[in-house]
Amino acid sequence: MQVPIRKPDKRSHVRPDHRLTTAKLAELERKLGQLKNIRPRAAEEVKHLSETGDFSENAGYAAAKARLRGINQRILDLEHQIKNAEVIEPAKDVSTVQLGHRVTIDIAGKQVTYLILGSVETNPNQGIISHNSPIGAALIGHRVGDRVVFRSATKTFECQVVKIE
Repeated sequence: MQVPIRKPDKRSHVRPDHRLTTAKLAELERKLGQLKNIRPRAAEEVKHLSETGDFSENAGYAAAKARLRGINQRILDLEHQIKNAEVIEPAKDVSTVQLGHRVTIDIAGKQVTYLILGSVETNPNQGIISHNSPIGAALIGHRVGDRVVFRSATKTFECQVVKIE
Protein backbone atom coordinates (compact mmCIF):
# COMPACT_ATOMS: atom_id res chain seq x y z
CA MET A 1 0.00 0.00 0.00
CA GLN A 2 1.33 3.41 -0.93
CA VAL A 3 1.38 6.13 1.71
CA PRO A 4 -0.46 9.27 0.56
CA ILE A 5 1.73 12.32 0.19
CA ARG A 6 0.21 15.54 1.48
CA LYS A 7 0.56 18.66 -0.61
CA PRO A 8 2.62 21.32 1.12
CA ASP A 9 0.64 24.16 2.65
CA LYS A 10 1.32 27.02 5.02
CA ARG A 11 1.43 24.71 8.07
CA SER A 12 4.02 22.34 6.64
CA HIS A 13 6.82 24.86 7.06
CA VAL A 14 6.17 25.73 10.70
CA ARG A 15 9.00 24.50 12.87
CA PRO A 16 8.28 23.64 16.49
CA ASP A 17 9.43 26.09 19.13
CA HIS A 18 11.42 24.30 21.84
CA ARG A 19 12.02 27.33 24.05
CA LEU A 20 10.63 26.79 27.56
CA THR A 21 11.00 28.25 31.03
CA THR A 22 12.38 26.01 33.77
CA ALA A 23 8.89 25.90 35.34
CA LYS A 24 7.31 24.63 32.10
CA LEU A 25 10.09 22.06 31.66
CA ALA A 26 9.48 20.79 35.21
CA GLU A 27 5.74 20.59 34.47
CA LEU A 28 6.39 18.53 31.32
CA GLU A 29 8.70 16.19 33.24
CA ARG A 30 6.00 15.75 35.92
CA LYS A 31 3.39 14.92 33.26
CA LEU A 32 5.78 12.43 31.67
CA GLY A 33 6.27 10.71 35.03
CA GLN A 34 2.51 10.48 35.55
CA LEU A 35 1.97 8.98 32.10
CA LYS A 36 4.74 6.43 32.66
CA ASN A 37 2.98 5.40 35.89
CA ILE A 38 -0.37 5.03 34.10
CA ARG A 39 0.98 3.04 31.12
CA PRO A 40 1.48 -0.35 32.90
CA ARG A 41 -2.12 -0.33 34.14
CA ALA A 42 -3.40 0.56 30.67
CA ALA A 43 -1.30 -2.23 29.12
CA GLU A 44 -2.61 -4.68 31.71
CA GLU A 45 -6.18 -3.64 30.90
CA VAL A 46 -5.56 -4.27 27.18
CA LYS A 47 -4.08 -7.68 27.99
CA HIS A 48 -7.03 -8.58 30.22
CA LEU A 49 -9.64 -7.46 27.65
CA SER A 50 -7.83 -9.30 24.84
CA GLU A 51 -8.45 -12.55 26.67
CA THR A 52 -12.21 -12.01 26.90
CA GLY A 53 -13.19 -12.98 23.38
CA ASP A 54 -13.50 -11.95 19.77
CA PHE A 55 -11.58 -8.78 18.86
CA SER A 56 -14.06 -7.71 16.18
CA GLU A 57 -16.91 -7.26 18.65
CA ASN A 58 -14.96 -6.32 21.76
CA ALA A 59 -15.61 -2.59 22.14
CA GLY A 60 -13.89 -2.49 25.53
CA TYR A 61 -10.72 -3.92 24.01
CA ALA A 62 -10.78 -1.39 21.15
CA ALA A 63 -11.26 1.49 23.58
CA ALA A 64 -8.49 0.28 25.91
CA LYS A 65 -6.14 -0.22 22.96
CA ALA A 66 -6.88 3.32 21.70
CA ARG A 67 -6.29 4.72 25.20
CA LEU A 68 -2.93 2.89 25.43
CA ARG A 69 -1.96 4.14 21.97
CA GLY A 70 -2.77 7.70 23.05
CA ILE A 71 -0.71 7.35 26.24
CA ASN A 72 2.25 5.97 24.28
CA GLN A 73 2.05 8.80 21.74
CA ARG A 74 1.85 11.45 24.45
CA ILE A 75 4.89 9.90 26.18
CA LEU A 76 6.85 10.01 22.92
CA ASP A 77 5.80 13.63 22.31
CA LEU A 78 6.79 14.72 25.83
CA GLU A 79 10.13 12.88 25.67
CA HIS A 80 10.90 14.60 22.35
CA GLN A 81 9.87 18.00 23.72
CA ILE A 82 11.98 17.56 26.88
CA LYS A 83 14.99 16.25 24.95
CA ASN A 84 14.96 19.22 22.56
CA ALA A 85 14.02 21.89 25.12
CA GLU A 86 15.98 25.14 25.19
CA VAL A 87 15.56 26.71 28.61
CA ILE A 88 14.78 30.43 28.53
CA GLU A 89 16.94 32.37 30.92
CA PRO A 90 16.11 36.08 30.71
CA ALA A 91 19.17 38.21 30.15
CA LYS A 92 20.10 40.46 33.04
CA ASP A 93 20.68 43.25 30.50
CA VAL A 94 17.33 45.00 30.12
CA SER A 95 18.52 47.67 27.70
CA THR A 96 16.75 45.87 24.83
CA VAL A 97 13.71 43.60 24.73
CA GLN A 98 14.69 39.93 24.66
CA LEU A 99 13.07 36.55 25.14
CA GLY A 100 12.01 36.13 28.78
CA HIS A 101 11.59 39.84 29.47
CA ARG A 102 8.45 41.52 30.76
CA VAL A 103 7.70 44.55 28.57
CA THR A 104 5.27 47.40 29.23
CA ILE A 105 4.08 49.23 26.14
CA ASP A 106 1.82 52.18 25.51
CA ILE A 107 -0.63 51.43 22.73
CA ALA A 108 -3.26 54.05 21.89
CA GLY A 109 -2.87 55.69 25.31
CA LYS A 110 -3.29 52.43 27.21
CA GLN A 111 -0.41 50.70 28.99
CA VAL A 112 -0.20 46.92 28.60
CA THR A 113 2.43 44.56 30.02
CA TYR A 114 3.51 41.39 28.19
CA LEU A 115 5.86 38.58 29.12
CA ILE A 116 7.62 37.33 25.98
CA LEU A 117 8.20 33.57 26.01
CA GLY A 118 8.27 30.63 23.59
CA SER A 119 5.23 29.51 21.62
CA VAL A 120 4.47 26.59 23.97
CA GLU A 121 3.70 28.82 26.95
CA THR A 122 1.61 31.59 25.41
CA ASN A 123 -1.52 32.78 27.16
CA PRO A 124 -2.61 36.20 25.87
CA ASN A 125 -5.32 36.46 28.56
CA GLN A 126 -2.57 36.41 31.19
CA GLY A 127 -0.27 38.72 29.21
CA ILE A 128 2.09 35.96 28.02
CA ILE A 129 2.87 36.24 24.31
CA SER A 130 5.18 34.39 21.96
CA HIS A 131 8.31 35.84 20.46
CA ASN A 132 6.83 34.58 17.16
CA SER A 133 3.59 36.58 17.50
CA PRO A 134 3.34 39.82 15.49
CA ILE A 135 3.76 42.04 18.55
CA GLY A 136 6.38 39.82 20.23
CA ALA A 137 8.52 39.64 17.08
CA ALA A 138 8.21 43.41 16.58
CA LEU A 139 9.27 44.20 20.18
CA ILE A 140 12.41 42.02 20.23
CA GLY A 141 15.53 44.17 20.07
CA HIS A 142 13.86 47.51 20.84
CA ARG A 143 14.75 49.87 23.70
CA VAL A 144 12.70 51.94 26.17
CA GLY A 145 11.23 54.92 24.30
CA ASP A 146 11.33 53.23 20.87
CA ARG A 147 8.23 53.42 18.71
CA VAL A 148 7.34 50.00 17.33
CA VAL A 149 5.01 49.32 14.41
CA PHE A 150 3.48 45.85 14.06
CA ARG A 151 0.82 44.39 11.87
CA SER A 152 -1.95 42.01 12.89
CA ALA A 153 -4.02 40.08 10.38
CA THR A 154 -6.25 43.07 9.71
CA LYS A 155 -4.62 46.24 11.12
CA THR A 156 -1.34 48.03 11.64
CA PHE A 157 -0.60 49.24 15.18
CA GLU A 158 1.97 51.56 16.68
CA CYS A 159 3.13 51.41 20.26
CA GLN A 160 5.94 52.76 22.42
CA VAL A 161 8.13 50.72 24.75
CA VAL A 162 7.69 52.13 28.26
CA LYS A 163 9.52 49.66 30.52
CA ILE A 164 11.60 46.47 30.22
CA GLU A 165 12.02 44.10 33.19
